[in-house]
Amino acid sequence: MRALDPRLLGRAGGARVALGADVVFGLFTTVVVVAQAVLFADVVTAAFEGGVAARSIALLAVAVAVRAVLATAYEVTGRWAAARVMSGLRRELTERRLRDAPVSETGAEAGEVATAAVQGVDALETYFARYLPQVVLAVLVPVVILAAAAALDPLSGAIMLVTLPLIPVFMALIGRFTEARTRDRWQALARLSNHFLDVVRGLPTLRAYNRGAAQAARIEAIGEEYRAATMRVLRLSFLSGAVLDLVATIATALVAVTLGVRLIEGAVTLRAALIVLLLTPELYAPLRALAAQYHASADGLAAADRILDLIDAAGEARRDSVRTGCPPWRAIRLDGVSVCYPGRPGPALDRFDLELRRGEITALVGPSGAGKSTVAALLLGLRRPDAGAVIVGSVTPDDAHPHDAELDDADLDDADLDTVDRRAWRREIAWLPQRPTLFRGSVLDNITMGCPEATTARAREAAALAGADDFVRDLRYGYRTRVGPGGQGLSAGETRRIALARALVRDAPLLILDEPTAHLDADAAAVVTDAIRRVAHGRAVLLIDHRPAAALIADRVVRLDAGRAVEQSAQWVP
Repeated sequence: MRALDPRLLGRAGGARVALGADVVFGLFTTVVVVAQAVLFADVVTAAFEGGVAARSIALLAVAVAVRAVLATAYEVTGRWAAARVMSGLRRELTERRLRDAPVSETGAEAGEVATAAVQGVDALETYFARYLPQVVLAVLVPVVILAAAAALDPLSGAIMLVTLPLIPVFMALIGRFTEARTRDRWQALARLSNHFLDVVRGLPTLRAYNRGAAQAARIEAIGEEYRAATMRVLRLSFLSGAVLDLVATIATALVAVTLGVRLIEGAVTLRAALIVLLLTPELYAPLRALAAQYHASADGLAAADRILDLIDAAGEARRDSVRTGCPPWRAIRLDGVSVCYPGRPGPALDRFDLELRRGEITALVGPSGAGKSTVAALLLGLRRPDAGAVIVGSVTPDDAHPHDAELDDADLDDADLDTVDRRAWRREIAWLPQRPTLFRGSVLDNITMGCPEATTARAREAAALAGADDFVRDLRYGYRTRVGPGGQGLSAGETRRIALARALVRDAPLLILDEPTAHLDADAAAVVTDAIRRVAHGRAVLLIDHRPAAALIADRVVRLDAGRAVEQSAQWVP
């Protein structure tokens, strides 16, 4: 990433006043530095002449105090501005990932996203607090110093002007290597984070198969890669500091030698020579500080490149809404939809067509990896099609009619789902995912999570439909029993039935059920399928299931294979 990338600078808009104040503090500091040099030269000159410059000494003490105050203000203001920008960037990343694209379209794993949101954003503090203000100061401060030095001694000013560009040249050469090394270090950290998170998630399985030692060795190897990458960055940083210090020292020595010779010859006064000599290190200091801050913020820049890619990828998954709400609809159509995943050889969906009508149960069947869950993600607005469109509105004109005829197709306008507000659309949906999650809270809280206004009686009715009421009542505290992390453990089948109750409690016109009878015995599966049949009136139901018993209740069955609909029928055919 370029140090002044427009994508990153655009995020600093909310703190421009603070950053501008930082620049002002830096310029005032420069003026104070010039004043210090003049006052110190006056004190020394007076001492050589046998006098005491009491007034200059007092003013010098005031200048030192003012410089300390300005330095404190510079630091505090910069950190405040950085904190504001970092908070906004972290909020943007989490909102985009959670709201607009919770399903990864970029191949980003959970560990990498978490690392980017926490450590990656934290690493940008130096960039916003110090580097950005220092860029402006590195341009303005040398102009002030050169003007003051040239006014006192044009020859010294000329030497300083000639030697000054050497530092930016070396900065540019070293910066090219720094960028590549820092990017390698960030990638090593992302690999370490992803692998460690996977190991933590799979600890029970690793313990069961006695593979803990092997994973410990793997983490050690990835950690060693990260250590080596970090040491390469540090070596380059130290090399950069040494080179720039050498250039600045040689340039200062040239000015000092010429001043000394000319001072002996009487070509320059002691006061002027002292002022110029004191200002010479201050000429190169802003550029050296800029180089140091660049190296200090290099980690943040490497992380920012990935953070902004994640934000932009999520933003592409959501176009600006042209509607304020969801339009009335009788059907949802997938028209020639294609979806591709990074790293997958073929498309997950390939020119796929599907129509879901209110009042009908549509079963989507097929082998694992056929694209069934991708269809659910498209309908939920968690993915955008790479080609084709998801249309909300009327049914296709044919002889078949949906069971629910409350809406007239002539009064409906078809709308691309991309133009429908996501929040409004998701209020139309109830969803049972393939791997449901119970959140920390009571059973009742988990059932009513998607419908907070639901009464306890309504939640129990939904639990009874899902076949969960009996076992929930047998729990120690019934519907008040704490489940989820740190709560009472439930079996996979019990978890699925509570999640199904969570979906059924919502009076949503679109019901998406991904493997609703998985982990259930025959009797429990029969209860669930009967419940689906009972709640299907007036709803469009998409039933994703492998079991013939579940597909038997469907009005239409669509077989999916390798991302294509290979067969559509009005009943299940084993």
